[in-house]
Amino acid sequence: MKIRTLIVGYVLALALFLFAQRHPGSSAPTGFHAVVDLTHSLDAKAFEPAEKPAQLKTVSRGFVQNSPEQIETRIEAPSHFARGLWTVDHIPTERLIAPLVVLDVSANIANHPDYQISVEDIARWERTHDQIPLGSVVMARTGWDSRWNSARDYHNADQKGTMHFPGYSEDAAKFLIQGRGALGLGIDTLSIDHGLSKDFPVRQYALAHSVYQLENVANLDHVPATGGMVVVAPTKLAGSTAPARILALLH
Repeated sequence: MKIRTLIVGYVLALALFLFAQRHPGSSAPTGFHAVVDLTHSLDAKAFEPAEKPAQLKTVSRGFVQNSPEQIETRIEAPSHFARGLWTVDHIPTERLIAPLVVLDVSANIANHPDYQISVEDIARWERTHDQIPLGSVVMARTGWDSRWNSARDYHNADQKGTMHFPGYSEDAAKFLIQGRGALGLGIDTLSIDHGLSKDFPVRQYALAHSVYQLENVANLDHVPATGGMVVVAPTKLAGSTAPARILALLH
């Protein structure tokens, strides 16, 4: 009995020692001094059954566009462009954690709601911050998320129902994907294409090249242009789009 008591006591002491070695303080150092949530809160009412099913419209090559009433911070997987490409649950997990780059074009938006981010905007960023790291997730900060609490202002539709909000130009997307190996493109608006787009060339190009897109991103004004990491955590759905929690880890 005494031997058994000694053994139990020894094991307990060893466990406490190892725990103390692994947890020297109240929390283990992570290498990051702050975490910024880049996700809009989603009202629980959004999950209540709708009176009518959400309408979908199909455009060229099988690309499906959700109804604009469906708004949340979300990811769109390559399968949103064509069957056979990655669905949300099949995006390799290593592509969901990456260096974060923020292109701030908010100064160009005030009088130009249909602004398209250009290659020159990217070149200007690189003259200031050096070349965009290969394998980054690039986010465009337009300042549009300041309209989030007003659906009317956020959609910014004219009398004909055409929406007006900024997005990437096709040339800029091609440069980021082919020239800088971007893993994902994000923006703080409804779409990485600007509101006037009819055939969504940026989305089609990105998804066809296995680059996911992040829409309705929040709080990009709280993260630096470079130096951070992003963690994209979508709901693991076997589909083409899903709500996503997006976190910026700041050194």
